[in-house]
Amino acid sequence: MYHSIKVAAISMKATKWDKAGNADKLEALCAQAAQENPRVIVAPEGMLDGYPVMEVIAQPDLSAKMLAIAEPLDGPTIRRFRRLARQLNVCLCFGFAELVAGEVFNCGIFIDQEGEICGKYHKTQFAEGVHPSWTFNRIGKTLRAFDTPVGRAGIFICNDRWNPQIARTLVLDGARVLFNLAWGERSKAQNAAILARARENGVPVVQANVGVNLIVSKGEVVAYTWGVDRITHAVIDVPQPPSPELARRSEQAFLRWQEREMERRYQVTMDDLSKGIKDRIMRYDPTSEESVETTNS
Repeated sequence: MYHSIKVAAISMKATKWDKAGNADKLEALCAQAAQENPRVIVAPEGMLDGYPVMEVIAQPDLSAKMLAIAEPLDGPTIRRFRRLARQLNVCLCFGFAELVAGEVFNCGIFIDQEGEICGKYHKTQFAEGVHPSWTFNRIGKTLRAFDTPVGRAGIFICNDRWNPQIARTLVLDGARVLFNLAWGERSKAQNAAILARARENGVPVVQANVGVNLIVSKGEVVAYTWGVDRITHAVIDVPQPPSPELARRSEQAFLRWQEREMERRYQVTMDDLSKGIKDRIMRYDPTSEESVETTNS
């Protein structure tokens, strides 16, 4: 009830305010990652601007500079990466500062292999909080999944990882795979949070963080790489959307397993009885530390 896809995560560290240099670096890393033919390449948040928002909060006179470095969806750098997706024949997912009607949003974008924008997401949980005057740092107000060539997907960004409701809402909206774009800590706790979001929702999570890549599939870590500007490849299993047809297929697969397994367990029980351990089986008490359930071998 899954389909397997190969993905790549890039732990790129962008340079603050160097949009041109960051775009060149991201393009080169994407081209390198594409050599192993992944379906999706994922990079962290702030890849074009270098995530300077905390500097702007500390120095409000930089707000005009933040608006200048931000870019709309139809801007030249986004068009550049739409062309790159077509050239590489791969989906791209990364973060940047999006300019919308004179305001800046921390945005994650998904571009398919045809260069089409499948969806975007504005970060909805800020460690720094929000203020009405921060036109350079507006917060997102919607949690929406979107359709992609690899299945319905959702993006959540950095600090969003700590809030289970964000990921859960995306999955309830149909997301079968989640992408976490991060420019944040690389602690054991953040790794545990990503693993928890995957296990809670039964979907794979691909995290591209500045300094660490973490990929989870079927509730287990399938790839982990420490260090900046590293590329990590892995295969993830994307669950298909629920349906009565899939439920019946799964039911039949279970019943086939049930028939074989119950017969095997029956034979184990009979073998144990023939070995003269009938008294142990008859006296089996699951609350006793000395008891052993021989039929579960």
